Amino acid sequence: MPKLLVIDSSPRGPASVSRTMTDRFVADWKAAHPDGEVRRRDLTYTGLEFVTGPWLKAYFTPPPEQTDADKAALALSDTLAQEVLDADEIAISTPVYNYNVPAILKAWIDHIVRKGMTLGMNGMGLVTDTKATVLIASGGVYTEGSPIAHRDIAPQYLRVVLEAIGITDVTIIAGGGAKAVDMGEATMDGFVDTLAADIKAAAA
Repeated sequence: MPKLLVIDSSPRGPASVSRTMTDRFVADWKAAHPDGEVRRRDLTYTGLEFVTGPWLKAYFTPPPEQTDADKAALALSDTLAQEVLDADEIAISTPVYNYNVPAILKAWIDHIVRKGMTLGMNGMGLVTDTKATVLIASGGVYTEGSPIAHRDIAPQYLRVVLEAIGITDVTIIAGGGAKAVDMGEATMDGFVDTLAADIKAAAA
């Protein structure tokens, strides 16, 4: 039974283009994998904190020497990293803020890139045989030929991080120009329909 882990990072709920893209992906994935299991991790409701001093102290303490406080500091991080390890596929849903991912998604990344769990002590990724689809909504258009193509940081960053933990099968679905929905120049469904073929192919 294939397992899909979905990571949502937009705070906009139903008004989010990236979430709507991801809803379409999940529906297509379920259709293609009727026996599959979907786990959806909404970072806006996870209580995720940025890396702290106590977290770093616990992280660099060998497990046999960790105190109860150390283990508590790493508890959520342990859960998030294990979710990644348990998944056969991961879908990361994100808007673009100032050319990169939101801070909350960066925080999730900092918690799941874990030496001894998702990253070997030799620096080799431990998340193998896993596929990732990144669904990005951005106000700007960063495709080749765009005058701001050089600012297309978010997908490059996510590819680097995923590759570092061992995920090399990565599909990027870029919903550039998503501000058209907010400006009333396109409907939400109409905008996502323009990406439907790419989303369905990635979910197959």
